[in-house]
Amino acid sequence: MRYEELTIEGRNAVMEAFRSGKTIDRLFVLDGCQDGPVKSIIREAKKQDTILNFVAKERLDQMSDTGHHQGVIAFAAAYEYAEVEDLLKNAEEKGEPPFLFLLDGIEDPHNLGAIIRTANLAGAHGVIIPKRRAVGLTATVARTSAGALNYTPVAKVTNMASVIEDLKKKGMWFVCADMGGETMYRLNLTGPIGLVIGNEGEGVSRLVREKCDMIASIPMKGDIDSLNASVAAGVLAYEIVRQRLGAK
Repeated sequence: MRYEELTIEGRNAVMEAFRSGKTIDRLFVLDGCQDGPVKSIIREAKKQDTILNFVAKERLDQMSDTGHHQGVIAFAAAYEYAEVEDLLKNAEEKGEPPFLFLLDGIEDPHNLGAIIRTANLAGAHGVIIPKRRAVGLTATVARTSAGALNYTPVAKVTNMASVIEDLKKKGMWFVCADMGGETMYRLNLTGPIGLVIGNEGEGVSRLVREKCDMIASIPMKGDIDSLNASVAAGVLAYEIVRQRLGAK
């Protein structure tokens, strides 16, 4: 399976990527560069809400694969991102109550890929990731998902807490994974549900946790204190699957 080129270098190539409508996650520009073509690229980046980073030449040289970056390097998504509405439409077309994964700051591409794979196998209708302080759809994510990215849409949002608010108005419930929560087996996880999984180290952020209706903990018997984020997502997702099957 082929994945899109992720690192785009050089002024023409970067400008072409913006013009073609490719999703550009981040743009790195030589700090202080005032050239017309570079200004045009920055204008395009701002129009598309791409994250802009102004960096020293040494940093660009380190990042460059080609050695011909001409002061600009862009990182494109491995796949096109969906809109949150597309995820709900996906559920509607299947005649199922929505089941979404919301990932609050997953930074490890292997974890993100594994979670997208689990989301697909558990029958989730899509995955929502934040724009900042989290990994996007890189080649590593695409590979780790083992093809699931072709079937499970991923939406990228600016504010996870406000997306939860909006989805609540549409009748969704949200459960987040946290050690201090109620044992997952005691919770009612049927119906339209969003499963919120937090960052590998810090867990779900306070703001997002406060928006959740339920906090679920996974019973643990071992000697270490926590599960890897993708494993926790899998365990909780399959408790949701079990309850949804039982509710039919």
